[in-house]
Amino acid sequence: MARTASVERNTKETRISLSLNLDGSGKADISTGIGFFDHMLDGFARHGLFDLKVKVDGDLCVDTHHTIEDTGIVLGKAIREAVGDKKGIVRFGSKILPMDDALILCAVDLSGRPYLVYELNLDREKVGELETEMIREFFYAVSYGAEMNLHIKQLNGFNNHHIIEGAFKAFAKALDDATRYDERIAGVLSTKGVI
Repeated sequence: MARTASVERNTKETRISLSLNLDGSGKADISTGIGFFDHMLDGFARHGLFDLKVKVDGDLCVDTHHTIEDTGIVLGKAIREAVGDKKGIVRFGSKILPMDDALILCAVDLSGRPYLVYELNLDREKVGELETEMIREFFYAVSYGAEMNLHIKQLNGFNNHHIIEGAFKAFAKALDDATRYDERIAGVLSTKGVI
């Protein structure tokens, strides 16, 4: 059974169309109007081996906030929809990922309970046209849209580009691990019987 989702969200601030295949090959078609953000989403798809298509028309004449936050909301909803009833999946995933000077830890629990712990030390206002403060807003939106517990922690690094890229790649690898099937798991991996 295909683990895919297509989500649209239209507001006065953004119009977003997104499709996700958790069992893809890393193909991406991304257009948000923010070059560095496109690059990060492309890396997320490639390193998670997800097929991801994103088209965003946002109010970039204001700033990048609505475009990035709303894309996070929609991606989170797509992840939640694509994992389905969560039967047989590992549920937890983690990765410590090096990106040159940066070393990033990411851990995911597809628990049905949203929570974000975010510890990246970014000391530039922007990378490209992306405001660095929006990285936290993106991951917050994803965690709540997907109803996942998400921890992202910088263990080392000084280059903002490497830190951010490492975070997106580590998230991709951790999510890929969490969504894998294990034939030993009957039903869902929870003492409650539901997640």
